[in-house]
Amino acid sequence: MIRAGRQHLVRTLADLAAQQGVGIDHYTRLKPYQAPGFPAPISSEGSRTRLYDGEQVDAYLQGKPVPPLPQPEVEDDSDLLDRRECAALLGVSPRSWDVYKRDPALTAARIEAGGVEHWPRHAVKAYQADRPGDAAPKPGRPKGTGDQVPRDQVAARVAELLDADPTISAATVTARLGVHRNTAQDSLTYQRAERIADHIAAHPTLTPTEAAAHLGYPPAQTRRATARAVVLLRARQAAPYLADVAAALHRAHLTTTEAAPDVHLPGDDRVVAALVLDGDQAPVPALVWDERYGWRTASSRRHPITKGAALPSEGGSVRYLAGGITPPPGDVVTALRELQEVSSLGESR
Repeated sequence: MIRAGRQHLVRTLADLAAQQGVGIDHYTRLKPYQAPGFPAPISSEGSRTRLYDGEQVDAYLQGKPVPPLPQPEVEDDSDLLDRRECAALLGVSPRSWDVYKRDPALTAARIEAGGVEHWPRHAVKAYQADRPGDAAPKPGRPKGTGDQVPRDQVAARVAELLDADPTISAATVTARLGVHRNTAQDSLTYQRAERIADHIAAHPTLTPTEAAAHLGYPPAQTRRATARAVVLLRARQAAPYLADVAAALHRAHLTTTEAAPDVHLPGDDRVVAALVLDGDQAPVPALVWDERYGWRTASSRRHPITKGAALPSEGGSVRYLAGGITPPPGDVVTALRELQEVSSLGESR
């Protein structure tokens, strides 16, 4: 966590590399932050982005004693918590927090530090105090009348119902929240799949069916969820690679953001991701990665992923990049540079 009043001291690995006068690639290869005595990250264990306290790092580099941070048991309501810490405070999984954070109050309280989302401890505690529990109908409503939950709050409310009752059905969600049956079923399927995947990640020897049983999900309600969980696990395995490609494209000025691309699961049966190429030197509008065939270019930034299982044909701005399913990030950049050169030659003629 980021202790109260220390947000301005937060540094990323890129900041540390710049402080040492080297590039981030060289810095992460040398890994000086793994040397004995180097200050521990202030980001939670398992976080993709490492964050450090600048005062501690400066003291270490100057050969001075590293000053301690406030003790973990001393809580301050202004401490900034990342997603894992917020989830731990609520007693839910990080995937559940990803749903809860869409609540308008949490959205307003969100703070970005070091490129990572954080929330003040007081905002998380306030959300916890205001959680609707079993989402029972409000006093004065006729029995069986739903709450007509706004669409942007449905996911969080369904997550709460599932936390309270793993066996809850779509019919019950429909009655409790006043949403369409299909909306209730889709949300339950999505969230059960996320939790099944989380459980398998923590217990790799389990099958999806076994994980669902451990979580208390009735077999009749989880057929789609277990199938989706398998695809989710493949998506998570691909995520670090996709993040590396995004970072390489950013360094090559082909995109203005180095954030990992959003992963899509069309039809719940395959993993697809899209990267918008909005840099000045980008030869095409976007790139799409599909676990079946690797990278291709796309002709649209707004809708780079095509519907249906059929692969789009080459032509126009659509080209398939050679190199297999997961070519090295540098090879993806090189392939785009070659496309840029071909395009430049065509224009010069």
